[in-house]
Amino acid sequence: MYRIICKDRNAKRGEVQTVHGTIQTPVFMNVGTVGAMKGAVSTRDLQGMKTQVVLCNTYHLHVRPGDDVVAKMGGIRRFMAWDKPVLTDSGGFQVFSLSKLRKIKEEGVYFNSHVDGRKIFMGPEESMQIQSHIASTIAMAFDECPPHPATRKYMQDSVDRTARWLERCKREMKRLNGLEDTINPKQMLFGINQGGTYEDIRIEHAKRIREMDLDGYALGGLAVGESHEEMYRIIEETVPYLPEDKPTYLMGVGTPMNILEAVERGVDFFDCVYPARNGRHGHAYTNHGKMNLQNARYELDDRPLDETCDCSVCRHYSRAYIRHLLKAKEMLGLRLMVTHNLYFYNTMMEEIRDAIEKGCFQEYKKKKAEQLEEDHK
Repeated sequence: MYRIICKDRNAKRGEVQTVHGTIQTPVFMNVGTVGAMKGAVSTRDLQGMKTQVVLCNTYHLHVRPGDDVVAKMGGIRRFMAWDKPVLTDSGGFQVFSLSKLRKIKEEGVYFNSHVDGRKIFMGPEESMQIQSHIASTIAMAFDECPPHPATRKYMQDSVDRTARWLERCKREMKRLNGLEDTINPKQMLFGINQGGTYEDIRIEHAKRIREMDLDGYALGGLAVGESHEEMYRIIEETVPYLPEDKPTYLMGVGTPMNILEAVERGVDFFDCVYPARNGRHGHAYTNHGKMNLQNARYELDDRPLDETCDCSVCRHYSRAYIRHLLKAKEMLGLRLMVTHNLYFYNTMMEEIRDAIEKGCFQEYKKKKAEQLEEDHK
């Protein structure tokens, strides 16, 4: 159940009621691919980072430890000791990134595991069954994520197949939610809009899938090589054709600036590996630009990463100490960097929600953009 609380032009401030709690939107979902955050950050740590939703990966959990294991352990939330919502992506992106190891057919995709090479088949029904075993709050429909660039014919054929697969996902999800032994019989289903940078294909696909009355709708196949300007154009052209009374999710995006631009165009949900991945490489997001802790100028700097940040890292540790940990390849350095970056992202989302409520999102976006572009001192 999605409710728009207020709007500031096209930017929406809403909330999504789920069986596992209410999600305040716009929201950033922390990526916990295999049921864990990279960087030794626990689910207990996430509670202190204003995290609302964790995203886990269907394909990776199916390969290891096996979705049957997750089901026997009571579902992913119980398995990873997390009491808030979880979204599982369908495995489609991971399967289609294995371009040398897979074969696409109408029934689904045949591919080899990246872990042990064993042959696996995944189609819409199998993806829904795996996600039902995982017992996430929100399941994503199984789709094809076409390569960029792709010819118009390839893209149209791919999108048509994705639309047919979505119908199968919806039927299978309804069946699974009706079974007596289903862990989460109130699992929600989000469909995925595809079409690359062909706006007419995107719009027609959006019109087609909005008729299916799903719990939410995602924009997939972006941030895969096209320019930021192309991505913003596609979002702007496509979102108006998706139901406004359902949440909109931009998959795999992105930088803080990407998020601000997409919120302005009506997007509610985001996920991205950037805050964790960049943190592990020594890059901190701050309100005065991006900082590379590997730089020698921080060797004797006793200030926190961000003097305006209230996270546990900035309250207790200096730039010099964190830089030392990174140079010494101590796991604690990665943990502190990831903790700060995730806190920064989730705090930014909190600020965005507040700005929309106050009707000053444009002013907030302009100020934040200026801060993000600063040359860090």
